[in-house]
Amino acid sequence: MKYLDLTLETPAENLACDEALLDFCEETGGPEVLRIWEPTEYFVVLGYANKVDLEVNSGACREKKVPILRRCSGGGTVLQGPGSINYSLILNWEDNGRLQTITQANQFIMGRHRDLLKPYLNSSVSIEGHTDLVIGERKFSGNAQRRKKKFLLFHGTFLLDFKLELIEQLLCMPSKEPCYREGRTHLDFLMNLHQPALELKRILKSGWNAVENLSYIPDFSRLVNEKYGLAEWNFKF
Repeated sequence: MKYLDLTLETPAENLACDEALLDFCEETGGPEVLRIWEPTEYFVVLGYANKVDLEVNSGACREKKVPILRRCSGGGTVLQGPGSINYSLILNWEDNGRLQTITQANQFIMGRHRDLLKPYLNSSVSIEGHTDLVIGERKFSGNAQRRKKKFLLFHGTFLLDFKLELIEQLLCMPSKEPCYREGRTHLDFLMNLHQPALELKRILKSGWNAVENLSYIPDFSRLVNEKYGLAEWNFKF
């Protein structure tokens, strides 16, 4: 697996890069990739099918000048920003029996992350709601995927030292929530790991055996100009 530690300048570029990597691997047959990136500004990211009016406090976002974008994968709406770290896996599901379905991919990837983090955090890490990692019923990582004919994109966020109060201000209560949330507010539901980003990068890189750096980055400018940079995409629902 190839490794790419790359944080781009804008939210749109970072989201576009994930999709461009997926498209590139689908078209060329690989390689598989682990990308890590760290947001430098706050922005809201809707899941592909989320509705802005249901998930986002748009007035508060305008007041705080926090942009609202939409990603190509499913899942719920999140606030990105400093104090969190993102990973993106581009995997060949066609040739991997553990990734054949959405459910199998969730179980395999989330299980690996749980097992990697348990000894490091010295805590009882568990998987809840299919794609959440939690400690003591409090979520610190949310994840989503998008599948093509041969490859899939599986990406997510780890909360390290995030300003959780901003989530309370900028996001509504989700229109759909896992049963274990039990109606808890964002502040009561989420938690920070309070761990250094460099150490988490090391754990993920080692755990996925991403030993060689990716030498070629596909062009993502078209996706920025024709998709992620446009209100027609970001506010389509």
